[in-house]
Amino acid sequence: MARKIIIDTDPGVDDSMAIFFALVSPELDVIGLTSIFGNVRTPLATTNALRLLEIADRADIPVAQGALDPLTRPFEGPVPFVHGEDGQGELFLPDPDTQPLAIPAAQFIIEQLRAQPGEITLVPIGPLTNIALALRLEPRICEWVDEVVLMGGNALVPGNASPAAEANIRNDPEAADLVFGADWQVTMVGLDVTLRVHMTPADIAEYSTHGKPMSEHISRILPHYRRYFEANYDAQGIFVHDSSAIAYLLQPDLFQVRRWQMRVETAGIGRGKTLPATGGRILPAWADRPLVNVCVGVDGAAVVALEAERLRKA
Repeated sequence: MARKIIIDTDPGVDDSMAIFFALVSPELDVIGLTSIFGNVRTPLATTNALRLLEIADRADIPVAQGALDPLTRPFEGPVPFVHGEDGQGELFLPDPDTQPLAIPAAQFIIEQLRAQPGEITLVPIGPLTNIALALRLEPRICEWVDEVVLMGGNALVPGNASPAAEANIRNDPEAADLVFGADWQVTMVGLDVTLRVHMTPADIAEYSTHGKPMSEHISRILPHYRRYFEANYDAQGIFVHDSSAIAYLLQPDLFQVRRWQMRVETAGIGRGKTLPATGGRILPAWADRPLVNVCVGVDGAAVVALEAERLRKA
């Protein structure tokens, strides 16, 4: 039986790739998308989610709009220099024919988990505000969820939104600290591994040969994203962030995992830093926290090949 997932997303070029990757993988059953700010503001994230589902011919999947701002402060703003003003590499696609649900994302998450306890995995690939709001509204979702597999954080490597922090976590550290501290199983697929999943120019060019709508869309949105990476990193091509979380769901054996208690810094220049308790002595701030699965190693070439294979066959 396919694993049911809800993807919480801020599309975003890499989110678009991850959504398509999940949709074409028979092991996964995407039962909903929930939108959040991050790469773009939440209303545009909602529109982009609807657009992507139409491109994939999966407009039957519901989309619920999420929070407009982090838990404790206004959203600092999107990153058009990475994803484009439209979040889709400056394509400026037409408006979707479909509409989001009337209920907010947190309520949608709660209702789905309540109706199908133990059957649904939450896959947040943006800031964790919607997940934290759902926790606050209904703490019992910890009992109802199968697992939370998120893209975000940086345990042992520098950040990408600041020297300290990864972008998704930095956009709402308070929410992230709640999610990491809740009594459920969290798996963190962060920069420790995603910066080792490298799509080369040849890998990128191959998508244009698939002759499929999803691959064609990826080919069209990647140039803007690639220009950002090649201007800011010592590498040609791109690093594969959000799709790595989907790859973990499909083939966890491609990843090496350590289990640590986790805190998130919420103040100062380190705001957004994920802080694992890696030492032998656990200090009080970490003492009562659950163990988090932290991905620290990956077969990056295999992840890239898996995504390309799935989309080629779609």
